[in-house]
Amino acid sequence: MPDLHAPEGADLLQVLWCPFDHSIMPKTAVFWRSAATVTDTLTTPPEPPAMQFDGYLPEPCLVNPEQVTEYPDHLECSKELQGQLGNWSVWQAADTGVDSSYASYPQNFYDSELAGAPGWKVGGWPRWGATDPTPRICPACGSDMDALLTIATFEGDDDSTWLPHEEPADEPPTGFDHFEPRRPTAVQIGSGYDQQLYVCPAAPEHPHSELMH
Repeated sequence: MPDLHAPEGADLLQVLWCPFDHSIMPKTAVFWRSAATVTDTLTTPPEPPAMQFDGYLPEPCLVNPEQVTEYPDHLECSKELQGQLGNWSVWQAADTGVDSSYASYPQNFYDSELAGAPGWKVGGWPRWGATDPTPRICPACGSDMDALLTIATFEGDDDSTWLPHEEPADEPPTGFDHFEPRRPTAVQIGSGYDQQLYVCPAAPEHPHSELMH
């Protein structure tokens, strides 16, 4: 878990969720553990005896983590930096090679191509769209909370070049009931949103919080 604040002695994070709607999204439970204490592992994950939506039951799949560099949404930047991001002459002077179609709205390029990588991710910057950025405050101590995990409906956007690295064949593993390259887990949050979990950096054992956006 690189770049994450974990309780002392913990090197494993387990996230469970209920496959029913709880205030418009599944309810999650977070457990910090030590990998050394896990001696018996299940070869086949158990399925819930009941669930509200098919989109709340992930398809089993392999995880191939990629580390990327991303930046905060322009609305989380200072007013001075927002002004620079919205100034087309600044982008031209930087010789970034930005397509001239962004000349009227250079901030769109920043948000689409540089800020908040889409898809499932650990840590990183939140993506905002359905709502403007909102404070993420620890309910126990009032500290600003950090992004912990993003549970995403889609791995990429049609209007963005953010795309996960795929195997050359790009074919579903044996046993998949459904498979879409942009939704390999078959999870759907709301009408196609992200569910973001936040953790307290001062005390990770404090209750986590979550937002859908």
